[in-house]
Amino acid sequence: MKFIKHITILFILLVSSITYAQVKFEAKVSKNKLGVNERLRIDFEMNQDGDHFNPPDFSNFTVVGGPNQSVSNSWINGVRSYSKTYSYFLAPKKQGVFTIDQATINIDGETYKTVPLKIEVTTAVEIPKDPNDPDYLAAENIHLVAEISKTDPYLNEAITVVYKLYVSPNTGVDNWQETESPRYNDFWSQNIDMKGQKVQTGTFNGEDYRFLVLRKTVLYPQKSGKLNIEPLSLDISVQVPTNRRDIFGRRLMTQAHRTVSAGSKTINVKPLPEAGKPADFSGAVGDFSFNVSMSKTELKASESLQAKVEVKGKGNLKLINLPIISLPSSLEVFEPEHHENVITNLDGMQGSVSDTYTVVPQFKGKYPIPSISFTYFDLKTETYKRIESKELVIDVLEGPISGANSNDNLVSNTVKQPVVLSSDQFAFIKTKTNFTSTKPSYFFQTNLFWSSLLLPFLAIPLAIVFRRKKAERDADVFGNRIRTADKLAKKYLSNAKKALGKKEEFYIALEKALHNYLKAKLHIETSDFSKDVIKNLLAERQVDAQTITDFIAILENCELARYTPITIVTMQQDYDKAAKTISLIDKQAS
Repeated sequence: MKFIKHITILFILLVSSITYAQVKFEAKVSKNKLGVNERLRIDFEMNQDGDHFNPPDFSNFTVVGGPNQSVSNSWINGVRSYSKTYSYFLAPKKQGVFTIDQATINIDGETYKTVPLKIEVTTAVEIPKDPNDPDYLAAENIHLVAEISKTDPYLNEAITVVYKLYVSPNTGVDNWQETESPRYNDFWSQNIDMKGQKVQTGTFNGEDYRFLVLRKTVLYPQKSGKLNIEPLSLDISVQVPTNRRDIFGRRLMTQAHRTVSAGSKTINVKPLPEAGKPADFSGAVGDFSFNVSMSKTELKASESLQAKVEVKGKGNLKLINLPIISLPSSLEVFEPEHHENVITNLDGMQGSVSDTYTVVPQFKGKYPIPSISFTYFDLKTETYKRIESKELVIDVLEGPISGANSNDNLVSNTVKQPVVLSSDQFAFIKTKTNFTSTKPSYFFQTNLFWSSLLLPFLAIPLAIVFRRKKAERDADVFGNRIRTADKLAKKYLSNAKKALGKKEEFYIALEKALHNYLKAKLHIETSDFSKDVIKNLLAERQVDAQTITDFIAILENCELARYTPITIVTMQQDYDKAAKTISLIDKQAS
């Protein structure tokens, strides 16, 4: 009986050891069914430490948090219990049934994979009105609003869309990212510069709020009827108060995630009235002035002048066609140069646009420039208006007389076809010459001859010194390895800088640069790398603890940042931090 008891104990211990030795790597989700307005938490758990964790592609979800890493290591009755978890918080992009594919990790040289998970996303669900629920508090205290200056504009009339984020006084916002950007189909649009924006105070639904203007856009509708403005949507990390307090009586805060949308907006664009519309109306809408001017009205034949057709004012300046100036056939007219001096603010476009023609008269005489007109729709009076230019006369004082103008009669008013300037339009006669000697020259006994003769003898001492230095450098195997690794580190750091804005390429290049730098500085092979080894070696070289911590943090960022949303600002910060940390290690390491 005693023998059987011992056998049983041995069997239990054996089974326990086998069970403990078995590696487990699995994925767990907070729920398998959720609404499109809810959040999903997914944990990747393992019972042994591993490297090179590779999460699945969350293509149907937006990663709003994570990866967060947690480690649990405990001993109970002499038995070690270890757990390591990578956690992500996901927001579904749309309804449907989706599969979260396998994640992989390397443990003791073996690759382990999780089982794919099916997730069902339904229509939006009602969030319980629990005053202690962080999600409910975030929904009640964060609002995104699109304010439109006018919902029934005329065709080509400027309107403004201002996006404001309202936050209640007892709620904080950590950061946000756009999940949907508005597209302005059938509108001409321009964003207004938003630098230097500050948090302001105001009211929302009759209550006091703080708000920040996120975006201002000026729109000019390009067709009439009902036009849709797609929504701006943000995913926001929010700090909301809880019902718990600290020892000083202050409320403790907890983090929640909230997706807010400004909603789709519809604009009813009115067509311009047909009654009274001029036949030559080209679509100008606003308040304008019109002028035709000449740089000079008296000149000689073959001299040039500039004729300028200009519209000034407020309206759709960049979208209008200027009238074409009418000039007599005896004047050569070149293609006009178009100039725009327009600023766009919340009131729309303001400034001027102009066409400048270069005109060259060929014959003596007086050339009348007939009046031309510009028509536009005036928004104040809601009527069409016409502005006519003054009639001008170009007086050519000197030059040949054309047959049509021999009796000083005014030249006919036929419009001259525009002249296209060719490469050989003007030919020039050379007035200076450069003579060269025809006397034969000889190479023998010249300065170049003696230099070529003596140069090989002068180069012999330099070659001897160079060969000695090269032999010493080639013999320095350890130094050559360091120089090679330094070159690689500089190369990859340069590649990282070039890849700023391309997340995957940037962090791969940055990680390679850090590895090659350590290989050169610490004289270890890449296969010897681990965070503990790096910490110990840097500490032995008398590098201070903060610099070591920063270096390890950069390496961890390189591992994790490729799988999380990262902005170019964060990439630039990681690059600057890497360069600064390498410089500090160079100064401190003995």
